[in-house]
Amino acid sequence: MPKGEHDQFEPVILGFTCNWCSYRAADLAGTARVKYPPNVRLVRLMCSGRLDPTFVLRALADGADAVLITGCHPGECHYLEQNYKALRRWLLLRRVLRQMGVEPERIRLVWASAAEGAKLAEMITAMVEEIRTLGPLRRPILPVPAPHVPAPGEPILAEAAR
Repeated sequence: MPKGEHDQFEPVILGFTCNWCSYRAADLAGTARVKYPPNVRLVRLMCSGRLDPTFVLRALADGADAVLITGCHPGECHYLEQNYKALRRWLLLRRVLRQMGVEPERIRLVWASAAEGAKLAEMITAMVEEIRTLGPLRRPILPVPAPHVPAPGEPILAEAAR
């Protein structure tokens, strides 16, 4: 990519945030008027442990240049130990992305409590700068098929019924 194109590249980052801590930290950053780049689109989850790894792969396949996962600090999860599940999934996703030829730095896990709006803003700013340096994600990465939703009356295990 020519140098001029890199300077104008603005990454698209999808952020999955925990409802109880990091989403509220993002809200605090906004109400405190802490500035951070508008490159991150936030999706609120009840818990970072609810993040299905296919959501991350799908986001990257559908146009995101990176994914930010945020949650409560370890030991402070409203759902006991679910943020440890998020940590294990994040580590697994980094390995999978590396094997697919995608830089593992394109997914980041950040712990932020509801009172850490400034910290979250700093982390978002740092991630945007790092992804700008990496440049756009090379496409296509393997598409993730959408899950099959059975029609009314269709057996739930339709493949097994055949």
